[in-house]
Amino acid sequence: MNPTATFYLSGGGKIVVELLPDYAPNTVNSFIHCALSGALDNWPIQRIVPGSWIDLSYTAFKNDVCKYLIPRESVLNPHLPLLDSVPGCVCMGGYGERGNAGCEPFFPLRPCPEHKGIYPVFGKVVQGMEELYRLEKVETKPVKMPFEGMEVNRPLTPQIILKVELDLKGKTYPRPVKVDTHWIPPTWQDDFRPLD
Repeated sequence: MNPTATFYLSGGGKIVVELLPDYAPNTVNSFIHCALSGALDNWPIQRIVPGSWIDLSYTAFKNDVCKYLIPRESVLNPHLPLLDSVPGCVCMGGYGERGNAGCEPFFPLRPCPEHKGIYPVFGKVVQGMEELYRLEKVETKPVKMPFEGMEVNRPLTPQIILKVELDLKGKTYPRPVKVDTHWIPPTWQDDFRPLD
């Protein structure tokens, strides 16, 4: 049986995700590593783009535990099939050819064929799609970013992930393979501030 992650939200709802180590093993290892640290607990969802996706964080949860890159799954494990990025899955964000985030999950709200091979699908929602569609409709405020090309909308009323509970089904998962780099995304840097 595959491991699961349950996201408990401040409004009383929850989202249950089945993780998919057979399709994205290193990405699953990375998510588990960060979630076990508690980095995702008591976290306000940072970015909602209605009609596109819900991005839990673009600042690596402001936690050093999550501030690393992992190789693209399609590069690290080219023999594995690539899953489609569609509503009902969870993907890992990334930074172009430099690699994927150690832990910046997002939930697509539309089919995203442009993600295939770039932002790996590492889980599927088995409960709580209604919570994602509720989040899509919360009132948001545009956030001005200090660079071009990134749309950020912050919920006016914070939508808090109270905790992420893992059920590893009695298995252990290794630490992820990381990219050997000193480059840090600008949104991860300690002095990063949006312009809102």
